[in-house]
Amino acid sequence: MNNHRFQRLAEVLNCRQPDLTVIMDNVHKPHNLAAIVRTCDAVGILEAHAISSSSSICLSQKAAGGCKKWIAIKTHKTIQEAYSHLRQQGFKIYAAHFDSHARDFRQFDYTIPTAIVVGAELDGISPAAVDLCDGTIIIPMVGLVQSLNVSVATALILFEAQRQRQVAGMYDSVRLDHHRYELLLFEWLHPKVAVYCQRHRLPYPKTNEEGEIIEPLADRN
Repeated sequence: MNNHRFQRLAEVLNCRQPDLTVIMDNVHKPHNLAAIVRTCDAVGILEAHAISSSSSICLSQKAAGGCKKWIAIKTHKTIQEAYSHLRQQGFKIYAAHFDSHARDFRQFDYTIPTAIVVGAELDGISPAAVDLCDGTIIIPMVGLVQSLNVSVATALILFEAQRQRQVAGMYDSVRLDHHRYELLLFEWLHPKVAVYCQRHRLPYPKTNEEGEIIEPLADRN
């Protein structure tokens, strides 16, 4: 095990924010999906959500920059399903959408459990996503362009969320529970072994303080 790699992955995991996420409401273009997920990684999001009839999401490899290995993407068939899943965990859900009630994205408190909904490239956020959200967000603009690319808009909002959380000290200590932290760290350090164990329903082998596996795999029988 390369000690630098172990330290680097541990440092990144230490900053993951389990109560900050995005919901991609039928965002289809692989390069936009990938750019959003890349921003999620940059601000420490642990898991993103997508509304899709498919069980998997296609990301542009170049735009993703390899970050799909570090960000879990949970798919939901409907926006109602996604909202219900997150509200059970105490999330407030804000949609990036212009309407008469929308507020400047910098006026929201992102230090509470927060999900940001961003919409499809042409049609924007679905009516159901707007109707059921807890508030709508706008990014003020003074030029002739009326809207930003979905990945750019997402980045602006998420980096404001990161700024607020840094000021509040939310990146200064580990925010994942110990069990989840240990599972994710093993999966990041030993992805092939983790996949093998998952496939055969085996427990992950023990590791030492440097992340090295120190016991053989359990018997498949």
